[in-house]
Amino acid sequence: MCFWNEIGLAAKSIVMDYRLGMRLDPSSKSKWDIILFSASFHGLLLYRVSHAFWNLKLRFLAMCFRSVARVLYSMDIHPAAEIEPGIFIDHGIGTVIGETASVGEGTLIYHGVTLGATRVMNGKRHPTVGRNVLIGANASVLGPIKICDGAKIGANTVILHDVPCACTVVGNPAKIVKAGELKKEGVAI
Repeated sequence: MCFWNEIGLAAKSIVMDYRLGMRLDPSSKSKWDIILFSASFHGLLLYRVSHAFWNLKLRFLAMCFRSVARVLYSMDIHPAAEIEPGIFIDHGIGTVIGETASVGEGTLIYHGVTLGATRVMNGKRHPTVGRNVLIGANASVLGPIKICDGAKIGANTVILHDVPCACTVVGNPAKIVKAGELKKEGVAI
């Protein structure tokens, strides 16, 4: 990919992340709160830059930006992770997102969340998180599993299996406590 294309994609992603943060973060009283003071936004911004460098095959620079985010904001997001534009990581401290993880647009992740692997292996080993998912504080989503669109994961939940769309899961091990229907233009999906 072209350098300017990657920088443009990163900038667009940062703007979408900012807009979602403004909408979801009740502590933001002005547009400057997130830009100047949000450690989670800054950590996500560093991920966006490191991801651009990763895609440009500038792996050393990508890992440098990852290290800066880890030291300054206690967020460890691998530059190869695929995170769609328009997510928000509230507080950010202790968030870990592995190399083969993917996260969909509109997702809200709270502090201490791990999107990790269950064992060392080649290939896809981290979760795929759909769109508009809420992941509560200190939840662990482990292995090459799928969290479908609209799911809600309670705080401290440990998930080792797929989660259906629009369901709420809690506990260790995770159990569905509320099954829902994802609606699109009045039609259940």
